[in-house]
Amino acid sequence: MIIGFGFGSPLVSILMLVLTALASYLLFRAFGRNGYRRKPSRAELRRYYYEQRRIARDLSAKFDLTDDEIERKIDEELGPDT
Repeated sequence: MIIGFGFGSPLVSILMLVLTALASYLLFRAFGRNGYRRKPSRAELRRYYYEQRRIARDLSAKFDLTDDEIERKIDEELGPDT
């Protein structure tokens, strides 16, 4: 931003300052860490969260075990004498 000062009239200096700031901003957006990410729409977010809820329900149903079932599974995998 300092490039704009000291060259010509104050109007030219301010113009150069604005152009330099704009160029810096555009370079930052183009080559920044994250780049440009668009914000997801409501429909996309709704779809994502419903899918996550469905997966959570499936996993809950699959792994909702009683203590006896857990002991039985351990016995099946390791054997009764371990």
